[in-house]
Amino acid sequence: MIPLSVPEIRGNEWKYLKQCLDTNWISSAGGFVDTFEESVAKYVGSRYAVATNSGTSALHMALHAAQVEENDEVFVSTLSFIAPANAIRYVGAWPIFIDSEPEYWQMDPSKLIEFIENNCSFESGKLYNKDSNRKISAIIPVHILGHPCDMDPIMNIARTYNLKVIEDASQSLGATYKSKPVGTIGDIGCFSFNGNKTITCGGGGMIVTNQKASASSIRHLSTQAKSHPIEYTHDQIGYNYRLTNIQAAIGCAQLEQIDDLLYAKRNIAKTYENALQNTHGLQLMRCAPWATHTYWLYTILVDPDVYRNSSRELLTVLASENIQTRPLWQPIHKSKAHESSGVYECPVADRLSSHALSLPSSSGLDPASQSKVIESILTN
Repeated sequence: MIPLSVPEIRGNEWKYLKQCLDTNWISSAGGFVDTFEESVAKYVGSRYAVATNSGTSALHMALHAAQVEENDEVFVSTLSFIAPANAIRYVGAWPIFIDSEPEYWQMDPSKLIEFIENNCSFESGKLYNKDSNRKISAIIPVHILGHPCDMDPIMNIARTYNLKVIEDASQSLGATYKSKPVGTIGDIGCFSFNGNKTITCGGGGMIVTNQKASASSIRHLSTQAKSHPIEYTHDQIGYNYRLTNIQAAIGCAQLEQIDDLLYAKRNIAKTYENALQNTHGLQLMRCAPWATHTYWLYTILVDPDVYRNSSRELLTVLASENIQTRPLWQPIHKSKAHESSGVYECPVADRLSSHALSLPSSSGLDPASQSKVIESILTN
């Protein structure tokens, strides 16, 4: 089997894990948690970082820190894993789904601006949806597949209408927008270290921010809102979202290798691009001139009217040859789980979802395996 994306364990993972086991620091306290937070903050250039047990819990805590309230609304990319939309509902707020732009497949700032200017009113410093009469309090642009969203127009409209910006950079650690690391452009950034990400803890997340009050609030809430260092007293409804020292140890070892892992990802992408660029019916990933791309999952669009198969038919053919691929997510505005939420015309996301196929992109993908994937695409 040639897998889609698996961890690359080749550094100090075993050494650091042994330190945890030898010292009995295996749970949610220990030096590796602090080191991992400090290392991620330094890597992205953020003042503060708070580790969590998943990217989803990071998003949940970020929404709390942004003071998104019950029955507020939050703009969010519709072409995304479902986690940010779910996190919005966790705080009792409602998503408004925004379409993708066709070039780089990220949240379309023009659609966001168009919705605000045509469907909203601004009263006493607050933005309201004219249709639902709900207050809109935040934007979650999701940097999908390793490429950043076009953040300048998003930040400009957010500042004009007093909206918080929470970057979901779960898939894009290491990407930059106009030389600035994703996750550090908005008010709060969130990362994921799930097993298939560029670096992994096996599971885990991280919140980064330059705002001391937000970092303190997130750290407090994510550790059950314990209000006394000794006594078990709690001043809010908190959450057990702590990362374990074992997971953080793996994360520290992985982060030490991130430059090499990203170099490998970019070489894999270049190989796919060189081999497939003249194939009729395939549209390849693009990188904006203002971006650096991490190519977390190298993804193609398959035009069934020109190529021999649809994206799902190609998936089935490649699976028969022990090559694992996967489609992109169902746009969240079409999910039964979010059928009561708002949406603003998403034809691009619908098309991308139906045509897209992500190819094997593990950092350790060997040339022979990648050649097999390419040959199968070219001949089937």
